[in-house]
Amino acid sequence: MTTTKQYDFRKLALGLIFDAIGMLSFVIPFVGSFTDIIWAPIAGWLMTRMYKGKAGQAAGLFTFVEELIPGMDIIPTFTIMWFYTYVFKGAKNEKTIEV
Repeated sequence: MTTTKQYDFRKLALGLIFDAIGMLSFVIPFVGSFTDIIWAPIAGWLMTRMYKGKAGQAAGLFTFVEELIPGMDIIPTFTIMWFYTYVFKGAKNEKTIEV
């Protein structure tokens, strides 16, 4: 009997979408940096809603700052947080399926 981890791929899909939205500022030169002022607080808030606890709060703050700094949009913070939560750390409430 073996057990396999079940990851929350919905959060991964949302994270990829949110990272893509954050990187859209590279598409419009000069104007895109101003859109980060609007996206930064939204991205930080979304991160804290997706991942609870101190790790989610820290990631939300990091996401907020990362989105405000010009040129740092290339960092996929939502995707990195998903990997940290589900792959490297292992989610506390992860579900296991017996096969």
